[in-house]
Amino acid sequence: MEHKRTIQVLTVFWTGLVAYLCLASSESLPSVSVFKFDKIGHLTFHFGITITWFLFWKTTYRNENKYALLKAFLFSFFFGVVIELFQGWFTETRSSDIEDVVANTFGAFIAVVVIFICSKIKSKSSQFN
Repeated sequence: MEHKRTIQVLTVFWTGLVAYLCLASSESLPSVSVFKFDKIGHLTFHFGITITWFLFWKTTYRNENKYALLKAFLFSFFFGVVIELFQGWFTETRSSDIEDVVANTFGAFIAVVVIFICSKIKSKSSQFN
């Protein structure tokens, strides 16, 4: 039970941090002048969102890893789209960017691949024990 609580806290913290960093006034954050660094940041944010939400839903839907993984990917995708829309609608120092959505989605996709590979490795190693 303690493990599940830790995952919940980590998931909410990471998602909140990403939302804050994406919606806060860009004047209050360090500037990122290199295009690729910004996209790597988006990729990293959504890699983390997908991983943490997968772990959260994996503890909720026991033995339903595919369902948890699909939910985590879809959450990351739609969260990224909503954040981009909010940047355009509700912030004065930010703007919506389709390339950010692509970077977000790519980060979520990489997380799915990593989770899939790790689960295959874990499955094969448990066969030998």
